[in-house]
Amino acid sequence: MIRVLSLLLILASCLIQHVHGQEFSGPDTVLVRSGDLTLKGLVWHPSGPGRFPTVLFSHGNYATESGPGTVDALLGPTTSASLLGPVFARKGYVFLVVFRRGVGLSMGQGVSSLDRLLGTLADRGQHERNILQIQLLETEQLDDLTSGLRLLRARQDVDTARIGVLGHSFGGSLALLLAEHDPSIRAVVTFGAGAGSWNISPELRARLTRAATAIRAPVFLIHARNDYSTGPADSLGAVMDRLRKPYRVKIYPPFGNNTDVGHNFIFLGGALWERDVMGFLEENLRH
Repeated sequence: MIRVLSLLLILASCLIQHVHGQEFSGPDTVLVRSGDLTLKGLVWHPSGPGRFPTVLFSHGNYATESGPGTVDALLGPTTSASLLGPVFARKGYVFLVVFRRGVGLSMGQGVSSLDRLLGTLADRGQHERNILQIQLLETEQLDDLTSGLRLLRARQDVDTARIGVLGHSFGGSLALLLAEHDPSIRAVVTFGAGAGSWNISPELRARLTRAATAIRAPVFLIHARNDYSTGPADSLGAVMDRLRKPYRVKIYPPFGNNTDVGHNFIFLGGALWERDVMGFLEENLRH
């Protein structure tokens, strides 16, 4: 499996080098203040003057130390962001990833959400872990992501009227809550949002359903068929359809040979989703 993942990662890196579009700069390292913490982020941006439409990336969960031979060990948070940033910057978007507390470049600033969830699961069981997940999504993790949004709004190269959010996994759930919390968000794209917890957490299902009823921005819900679950897109899409909210759902064919690879489709399958995602953003951030 690791050999296959390594080859996919090399292929994804090569594809980035051949993305057509304008020149870009970055990544630049930025400091993001979130409460008492000083987080770090990376920004890619189109070259030249102007105010550009912008994408805030909400990464997934990462443990402080991923086990050897795992997808998370191969696709760490910095590598993952570096696979995405150039793609969006070359298409004319400012792209920011804020490494939330305890993750990536923000290691040492607080405890990562996954470390806290795993600790609670081991000590107090699944139900308490599910309760903590909602608390983290609604408080400190949302605070960290909102701090990145605040930084973007202070930048001279950002068109503050055209900001969207892109989220993966736990970060996809967080992206939905950010859009619920801040109606100025113009577009939401999620990959595998809530997929890992959907079948084991009625609390998460209820919370994301509540977010889907409140979000005003157009939402694009994406999974590979072999994600941990495609239930989030099926269920949330049905909610938004019933309420006649602007949304799109796409379930891509199975990607890779297991659910771990399928769940990381966002990083390794850009050649498959780029046209769809860029078209969605074009409709909602450029007009």
